[in-house]
Parts: sequence; structure tokens; C-alpha cells
Amino acid sequence: MQKYGTLLVIDDNEGILTALRYCLSGMFEKVITLTSPESVISLLGQEEVNLILLDMNFTLGVNSGQDGLVWLQAIRKHHPEIPVVLITAYADVQLAVRGLKRGAADFVTKPWDNDELVRKLKDVLEARDELATLDEVEADHIRRTLDRCHGNLSKAAELLGITRQTLYNKMKKLE
Repeated sequence: MQKYGTLLVIDDNEGILTALRYCLSGMFEKVITLTSPESVISLLGQEEVNLILLDMNFTLGVNSGQDGLVWLQAIRKHHPEIPVVLITAYADVQLAVRGLKRGAADFVTKPWDNDELVRKLKDVLEARDELATLDEVEADHIRRTLDRCHGNLSKAAELLGITRQTLYNKMKKLE
């Protein structure tokens, strides 16, 4: 089996970290684990990481997934080239969609199926190596800008450096 470099797993549950390390050590040359995301940005400055598996909840008694979304944004801001797969036991469709809209590469629920987890991670790593077309990059950038502006076309056009009419025309092509 081809090994894919370094995986960083961030989860506050030591048992989950042990299980994931055991499950994925054959797929990755190195598996690094953290029980808290507090040091993730500094660690990424020191280690070459190919993929991050990030838990969604780190605050005791809170299962909203907000912790994971905050850390996802921080990771994407500092290291947008590293794909992040979210993992949580408290999954719902809305949480998954919010994570994907904010840049997550995929979403896994606990308990996971080992074969399915390996397949998802392989798909993410292999997709990372594919080049997107210029139209796909532009469409993604427009969608993210519109999300950031909560659908306000004037503000999004201003951020993109184009007229509102040009943005509207580009959006019609996306449909």
C-alpha cells in the first residue's frame, strides 16, 4: 500500500487518538496526534503535514461543532494547502454543510468504518493532486466571497474588484 506522508489527528479523546493511530498507521508514514488544537498552527510551522483529521468539539459539554469550525478557519487561513477532514460523533447535515462551505475537504462521523475512513482520506489526498480549471477556481472564489458577504452582491463585487453587473453575469454562468 502506498504511504501518504504525515497525518495530523486532533481530538480530545485519547482512545479515539489511539484507535485512529492504529487504523491509519499503515496508510501514512507518520501519524501525529494532539489532544487540543491550541498548538496546531505552531506545529504546522514546524512539521510538513499532508492531511489533518480534526474533531469538531473540544469544550466539555458542548456538542455544537463550533470549536471545530473555528479551528478549521484558523488552519485554512494559515495553511490553505493542507486538506482538513472533520470528524465528530454529533453529526448532522447542517454541521457537515457548514464545515464543507468553510473549506473542509470531507466529513466523517464517529463511530467510523475503518475501510470507509481509509477510502475517504485517500480520495481527499488524491483530489488534492488534481488541478482545477480556471473556471472552477473562479466559481469557488465567487461562492466563498458571496458566503462571506452573506449574499450581498454589492459588497461581494467590491471585494472581488469587479462591478455588480459583472458579478451577476458570472453568477448566471454558475447556474
